[in-house]
Amino acid sequence: MKIILDAMGGDNAPDANIKGAVNAINKVKAEVVLVGKEEVIRSKVKQFYGKEIEEISDRLKIRNATETIEMEDTPTLAIKRKKDSSMVVGFKMLKEDEGDVFISAGNSGALLTGATLIVGRIKGIDRPALAGILPAYKSQLLLIDAGSNTNCKPINLLQFAQMSTIYLRNTFGIEKPAIGLLNIGTEETKGNELVRESYKLLKEKSEELGINFVGNVEGRDAFSGKIDAIVTDGFTGNVFLKTTEGLGKFVKRTLTESFTSNLLSKISYLIAHKPIKRLSKAMDYKSYGGALFLGVKKPVVKAHGSSDEILFEYTIIQAEKFVENKAVDKMKEQFETKKEEDIHE
Repeated sequence: MKIILDAMGGDNAPDANIKGAVNAINKVKAEVVLVGKEEVIRSKVKQFYGKEIEEISDRLKIRNATETIEMEDTPTLAIKRKKDSSMVVGFKMLKEDEGDVFISAGNSGALLTGATLIVGRIKGIDRPALAGILPAYKSQLLLIDAGSNTNCKPINLLQFAQMSTIYLRNTFGIEKPAIGLLNIGTEETKGNELVRESYKLLKEKSEELGINFVGNVEGRDAFSGKIDAIVTDGFTGNVFLKTTEGLGKFVKRTLTESFTSNLLSKISYLIAHKPIKRLSKAMDYKSYGGALFLGVKKPVVKAHGSSDEILFEYTIIQAEKFVENKAVDKMKEQFETKKEEDIHE
């Protein structure tokens, strides 16, 4: 197996990308290919570790790419014009079977555009979507769409529910994952036009498509452990995601300050530190890695733009599992079979 990593994408590139790959290499079986400016990568490896990349592991490789797609670049123009960028080179490697999964923390719009134009959509899926994993009570929560499609139609949300069902069943072994529609209330009549129409479509098509649709879910109930995935448009999903991450940071910071403010609180921490560490770990989004682009023909993973070396490490480990579980292959199989059936009806 070969994991392709965009070494130049993200706020902390290439340092965090390189360190994350080195951290992960002995925790995965796969080969990891760092795509980017070779002289820069080699120089950084020498600076950080005092040796050549080949001396660290024979499973760490470099693919040279002379350009970088910046965060402020216009997605479609960047993909079309920067043909030797680390992102475009990585996508071409994936398409041409020179790798099994591609990871980037770069420009989200360019990543979606490149995944769609170069790798290609699965037949039968109108729009690929970001599926991010978040912590939930004694469980995890899949959020789709986490930010790739700001404007959606009801058919898109229906397909997000279908994709998340296939993904959760094949990746986490959840036979009938509970899929909820993110809304401002649980009643069928609540929400804007998109949500109301999506509710009707999900209710009508769920049994036919094998979706365990449990109705509308309010944000406060999303982490109850009773919901396996929540479906929403990319604009709402991204706001939800970043608010959740911000709340997690706030709780951890507040706890830390509370238990270090005076001698009594420090003594209290000695008694309660194990439960606090468990809480801190459960709320740490870094341990859940990146978000998989569901709906494209091969696995593409979006890492957080602000990823540090720890998050890159987790994302690489997670990416290997995506390939091993063959969730994308099974999704292609189900959607393309369904499309063939529709043609012959």
